[in-house]
Amino acid sequence: MKRTVRLRVIVTIVVLVAAGLGGWQLLPKKSDGGKTLTVGTTDAVTSLDPAGAYDAGSWALYSNVFQSLLTFDPGGTTPVPDAAQSCRFIGTGIKTYQCKLKPDLTFPSGRAMAAQDVKYSFDRLRKINDPVGPASLFDTLGEVQASGLTVTFKLKSPDATFPFKVATGAGSIVDRDSYPADALRTGDRIDGTGPYSLKAYKSGSKATLVPNEKYDGPVKVPQHATELRYFKDSEGLEAAWKNHGVDVAARSLSPDMLSGLSTTDPNERLTVVDGAETRNLVLNVREGKPLHDERVRQAIATVIDRDKLVESTYKGTVDSLFSVVPRGIAGHTTAYFDEYPKRDVDRARKLLSEAGVSTPVKFEFAYSRGAASKPEAEEIARQLEATKLFEVKTKYYDWETFQKKYSAGKLDAYAVGWLPDFPDPDTFTAQLVRTGSSMHNGFSSKRIDDLIVASQQYEDRERTLRDFRKLQEAVAVDVPLIPLWQRKEYVLSTDDVTGGQYLSDATGVFRLWELDWI
Repeated sequence: MKRTVRLRVIVTIVVLVAAGLGGWQLLPKKSDGGKTLTVGTTDAVTSLDPAGAYDAGSWALYSNVFQSLLTFDPGGTTPVPDAAQSCRFIGTGIKTYQCKLKPDLTFPSGRAMAAQDVKYSFDRLRKINDPVGPASLFDTLGEVQASGLTVTFKLKSPDATFPFKVATGAGSIVDRDSYPADALRTGDRIDGTGPYSLKAYKSGSKATLVPNEKYDGPVKVPQHATELRYFKDSEGLEAAWKNHGVDVAARSLSPDMLSGLSTTDPNERLTVVDGAETRNLVLNVREGKPLHDERVRQAIATVIDRDKLVESTYKGTVDSLFSVVPRGIAGHTTAYFDEYPKRDVDRARKLLSEAGVSTPVKFEFAYSRGAASKPEAEEIARQLEATKLFEVKTKYYDWETFQKKYSAGKLDAYAVGWLPDFPDPDTFTAQLVRTGSSMHNGFSSKRIDDLIVASQQYEDRERTLRDFRKLQEAVAVDVPLIPLWQRKEYVLSTDDVTGGQYLSDATGVFRLWELDWI
């Protein structure tokens, strides 16, 4: 790509060392002696098949065991080659994208990777079109052609963001001899070509990764095994940390623990990165649902107090967010603050009166995994019910049930965290508020769709900023969702582990290979 807007990623590293042991960078590297590095997380894996998952836990695994044609360097804003030697738009316009594969990539079976495998991977993902999968990312893709080591993508409309999408977990390349063409693969195996191989997997418990010596890509091959340990909630992760059950705690520690971390503890190292993870209150706008009328949704937006939510529930470990595009991403505005500058119960009452609905408006607020998802839901319900205009029933669903219900459009309102797929405002708009978005809330706006399409025609992403400003203003008026907060990335590790600052950022890549012992 010719030019791109640079994402400013500010890294703050707090190194917690014992008195007299400053300058830890100068200590000689210890031999790991074959020891496995353990990483704890509360993110769940939905599927080991990249055609069947569009969530942080699954994609964190894909980042390490699969290759895509492209990837992102830490903090990068432009995709770089991974399984590809090179990729570029060809011809006139930006409707044909072509990549040439590296010549010596091999699957675990020993069979050489070819362009046909890339075509197969994209074709099956779109054919399966799993309701909780990532097929929606490739809505502009028309046809994939393959010849030898060359793969050509024919787009239905100009899409300068297509290379970004190829670099995500949705672009994972699978072995066409090992993955069925029209169904998700079952079992607990992965046949990828990433820097790690999956040695063992137990759903909801752990994934054991070992170095893939055949890996041929832009990152270093790790020198030790890594084990991802999955915890149902932050309490389980924190207990494992305190009992020395993990070397690294990555996602997600509770606000109470994060706010109480001490800079005097000699056994810990805390890395804090300004990230781009957001959380939104998604509103089901389908006809017949209690939040169908936009004035009802506007009434909710005008009485939500984000600052109080952030302080009381998250202890200041997240920041209030007032637009669908977060701070640090090009084009960010404060559209919701501009439209709803203060908590205004009188305005909400007037909106509901104009909508002709009886009060209190009754609806269910569903929530699932999250370090503070229950108190968050309870605080939002309390704020709404304090107006006497709403009656809110909060309900918890396990992650699998939650995904099925919201993807089927059966929930009235639900809180969903969103990690960027790539460092561009498109990932916060096309996937969240366009017609047929991955939020599955029934929202459709021709104006917003047109602005998204207009923004995708420019390789120079600076030229999209006006479109994204207009888009955010339109979203704040239509209120298909309500932005709540933006999270920093916290990585807690023992004092002898380094690389936490590179583990996760706004690129959407989870770099386990960057973790190592000092």
